Parts: sequence; structure tokens; C-alpha cells
Amino acid sequence: MLIRGFIVAKNKWYKDGLHFECQQCCNCCSGPEEGVIWISKQEIEKLAEHLNMTPQELHTKYLRRIGLRISIKENQTTKDCIFLCRNGNSKGCAIYNFRPIQCRTWPFWTYNLHSIDDWNTAAQKCPGINKGRIYTIDEIEKLKNM
Repeated sequence: MLIRGFIVAKNKWYKDGLHFECQQCCNCCSGPEEGVIWISKQEIEKLAEHLNMTPQELHTKYLRRIGLRISIKENQTTKDCIFLCRNGNSKGCAIYNFRPIQCRTWPFWTYNLHSIDDWNTAAQKCPGINKGRIYTIDEIEKLKNM
């Protein structure tokens, strides 16, 4: 099968698919480690429009440059995404419908898919991994290559 110019091998360790169902725990948006939340120019424009600000205003308030790329800022103390909102015991994404592709494709990131050990390491932080619906290898490859 060919996806975006890549030949998808059916002999990957996850060839029979992987289970994932978001538990809305927000661990993928939380510290304690510092991370990056890549956001594209097109995503910046859509998010700025949603927040009723210019892309420059959005950049000044919520984004940071890392080399040639742009990332959403994190809370300096908690290392949580700046758009992760806490309301009592509940948490949620303030920009859920406008979140970047990086957020939309979790946990099907290349480094989580290198090996079953990497996948299970990610599962230690994410309670939705190995639960819920099964994603086929074709769905996984499409998400991984977005």
C-alpha cells in the first residue's frame, strides 16, 4: 500500500493493529517533563481566528520559536500545555477543536511505534493505550505520517 509516497510494510510489529481510546486524562498535555507542541502556520491562522486575535498576537501570547519551527508555550511551573485548563478536579483542552495535528495524532507518533516496548512505555503515562477500539495498520500509518 502507498501512503503519501511511503510504502507501508505489513510486517510491522503492529500489523494486526493497536487498541486506543482516549480516556480524557490529559496526561499527554501535562508535565512534569518539558516538551514541544508543534503548530503549523495554517494551524496558527485558524487558531488565531478562533481566539479573535491576529497570528502575531497569538504568537506573542501563546507561542514560542524553537529553531525554524513554532511550538505552543507551556506553563513554566507545571510544564503543562498553556491551553490545558483545570477546573477543580477536571481538566480539558481550551482549544480542543483547533488543536494541532500533533495533538490529534497521539499516541500514533513515530517514537511510540518503534517497538512494542516503546508503545508500552507510552502506555505507562496514557491509560487509553491498549484499550478501546482497534486501529488498523493502515489507519496507524496514516496518522503517523500526518
